[in-house]
Amino acid sequence: MSAMATLAAADQSLCDDVSAASGERQRRAVAKAITLLESTRADHRERADALLAALPVPAAPALRVGISGVPGVGKSTFIETLGLVLIAQGHRVAVLAVDPSSKLSGGSILGDKTRMERLSVHERAFVRPSPSGGTLGGVAAATREAIRVVEAAGYDLVVVETVGVGQSEAAVAGMTDLFILMQLPNAGDDLQAIKKGVLELADLVVVNKADLDPAAAARAVGQLESAMRMASPREGAAGRPRVLATSAIDAAQVGAVWAAAAAWAAERSASGAIARRRETQSRAWLWERVDAGLAERFRAHPAVQRMLPAMLEGVDAGRLPVSVAARRLLRAFAGEPDADNGHA
Repeated sequence: MSAMATLAAADQSLCDDVSAASGERQRRAVAKAITLLESTRADHRERADALLAALPVPAAPALRVGISGVPGVGKSTFIETLGLVLIAQGHRVAVLAVDPSSKLSGGSILGDKTRMERLSVHERAFVRPSPSGGTLGGVAAATREAIRVVEAAGYDLVVVETVGVGQSEAAVAGMTDLFILMQLPNAGDDLQAIKKGVLELADLVVVNKADLDPAAAARAVGQLESAMRMASPREGAAGRPRVLATSAIDAAQVGAVWAAAAAWAAERSASGAIARRRETQSRAWLWERVDAGLAERFRAHPAVQRMLPAMLEGVDAGRLPVSVAARRLLRAFAGEPDADNGHA
């Protein structure tokens, strides 16, 4: 049955509960839907595609916020405080926290939900820790689809928290409207951020734990502001992203950070920059899924599987150039004549 076909009764009920139910019933449905999206089983993938196609588009788009930073910077504490502040303002908040994966079980290691105890049990919040599963950049493969689910459920603020290592900053910036980079004072993070080019991705830089050493936090803000002046200006914005110091345990300070973030997002929305950013992200996601699907089919192709051992042996022994081996495998996949056979 096609993934676009009518949903089975159980999945239709799940779709209805995601989009129409409320309270604990809806939160359970959202959790079940994301579990289905994260499954690698072929039959589950078809059901997940049908579910995604059936979910209604929200009348008003949610604001998607990415938050990243090195481990220990206080992302989870900041997100919990921010979530509670926004709920008090009448918002519904969904947090998709991507944890490092255990190589033994594949499960989350850090357990973000246990570090957001108050937010995770609030009726107007949904917190979902998901293992990165070894995905490049520390962003779970199903994170973009999970965003679609929580938006259909009526959450108007979606926070994606990443592992904060390697390419995670680029990955989260590629699926959100607003990217907040969290830094520590006295940790050399300003220089590290310059090296990685992360500051060019950030819409707002937050120096956390300012309450522990206000002077160090002020110095870090100054250093980062200098670094921001060397970064390219962001599209659709007048001026450069702000750098703010805060304490994640202080609701008033976190609220001030959010006021700056909301003003930045409103400016980009009015200029059309967020709409253009989402269009670019959607197209990139399309090609990413096409590339992933082609790679999966390529590896499973009978002709490729038959030829692969000989290709690997030739490459390992140095008899066969890697480029030649790759071309021969691609020709086998496409059913084309093997013009390079004499090189093996």
